[in-house]
Amino acid sequence: MLKNPSPSPAVRKITGVCLWLALAFFTMLMARITLGYWPMRRDAGFLQIKQQYLGIMHWEVAFWIHVFTSMLPLLAGLTQFAPSILKKWPAIHRSMGRVYVITVCFITGPASLIMACYANGGITSRLAFGTLALLWLGTTAMGWRTVLQRKWTEHREWMMRSYALTLSAITLRAWKYLIIYAFEPPPMDVYRVVAWLGFVPNLLIAEWLIRRSRQYRADSLRKQTLSPHSRR
Repeated sequence: MLKNPSPSPAVRKITGVCLWLALAFFTMLMARITLGYWPMRRDAGFLQIKQQYLGIMHWEVAFWIHVFTSMLPLLAGLTQFAPSILKKWPAIHRSMGRVYVITVCFITGPASLIMACYANGGITSRLAFGTLALLWLGTTAMGWRTVLQRKWTEHREWMMRSYALTLSAITLRAWKYLIIYAFEPPPMDVYRVVAWLGFVPNLLIAEWLIRRSRQYRADSLRKQTLSPHSRR
């Protein structure tokens, strides 16, 4: 049985550009949401339903850190998976990669873990956001470790998982609007569901892409091994 042919380089390039543009668009929308909190307003957006936590110092510190630094991984991530940037401007790739890792591992990642303990929706939502924060920290740390070890393929795979979790900031809101528009459930029920939907499908897609890439590399290596030229 013949396998489905791999997409042509032109198709892969067009698909990559479209995905990059979509990510850039939604990242800009997230930037607009972030700017809604500036200057530090205690009644803006999400804070309207978190008034009971205002005055808890560590929660407030974690919240403002998360709000004003969570855009950095989204923006930095846009530069990490573009082959043209990696080939033409590797210094940009490395610099933005450092920004990404430092922000996630030492700033907004720990802040997210603190916020998860106070998530709306009870234990279901808190468990979801806590799991997300720990996975985000863990996958990013592994991406950092593997690049220091010069394990480039493993580094790329771990960073794909990490960025899939970073994108939960976007996909969570997309699922929220879709569910509200389609079903109109109670707000807290929506929150409990999207807390998981925001990142679990992202991780599954990342794993599928990783396995697909591994299969592609294995097939390419097999073809090179079986090629008559390789036997000379």
